[in-house]
Amino acid sequence: MININANAPSVLVVGAGAVGAFYGSVLARAGAQVSVVCRSDFAAVARDGYSISSFQFGDYDFRPAQVVRSVADHKGAPDYLILATKMLEGEDRAKLIRPAVGPKTVIVLLQNGIDIEPEIVSAFPENEVLSCLAFVGVSRIAAGRISHQLFGRLVLGKYPSGPSAAAQHLGKRWEVGGVACEVVENIVTARWQKAVWNATFNPLSVFGGTLDTTQMLGSRIAEDFVRVSMRETCTVAAACGHRLPAEAVDTHIADTRAMPPYKTSMALDFEAGRPMEVEAIIGNVVRAGRRAGVAIPTLETIYAITKMIEQKFQCL
Repeated sequence: MININANAPSVLVVGAGAVGAFYGSVLARAGAQVSVVCRSDFAAVARDGYSISSFQFGDYDFRPAQVVRSVADHKGAPDYLILATKMLEGEDRAKLIRPAVGPKTVIVLLQNGIDIEPEIVSAFPENEVLSCLAFVGVSRIAAGRISHQLFGRLVLGKYPSGPSAAAQHLGKRWEVGGVACEVVENIVTARWQKAVWNATFNPLSVFGGTLDTTQMLGSRIAEDFVRVSMRETCTVAAACGHRLPAEAVDTHIADTRAMPPYKTSMALDFEAGRPMEVEAIIGNVVRAGRRAGVAIPTLETIYAITKMIEQKFQCL
């Protein structure tokens, strides 16, 4: 039985950068007791909280219940622990969050990529794990300052599948805070749906010194290449038991064209000299395709070139 305080659930956001801080602030707007683990911005956030500028909510402040430098410094086991760190190769996420995970803590993975859940499920077999996808344009513009530019919708579900009272409680809380949150019974299929976009646009965005979405769809030959890559991801998803709608690629292309020119999270990391989420976003898709025996020459090429770029800048 999940024991969630329906009146004021306690939430700990681990990785309170742009995404974590924004969605934590929405929960706080809905009455949750939200604390954050904040490293680089600790001094500014501990002193002043977050200043958030949102196209949807306007300008507002978010003062967390606790601001701590490390998970071990958090007092008490939260009802929900939201892990919103970047999915970087070699990082031990289980070790990172273990000090704050209580016997009834629900772990929420608000992170990018495919096949990111098994590590956490294996480390915490007695805890419910929720997987969560964010469709949002949000960035950190200075210490403790967040800019929410577009979108915000969430998709949430119990891993690997099935109904979940904890997911319904959390989703409702986000809805009350003003963000649409769809609770689904097959979150893995939803992750593959997002991967159709992510595994193509994110790595391609670091080619040529970074490209925005308009540039990546700026000619017929460019769009055709994008479509081939996206169709390959759909083929891998189907081979893994997650058949996506026939119109998935067309829908993604149309939605992307409707957006203002947008730089992906990988492009922003690349420009800032930060590590990129290469393995979670495209590497895991390629490995899934290899395991399934699916021919994915375009994805293989994109992955290889992205790794070359990553290696070059790691050596600088």
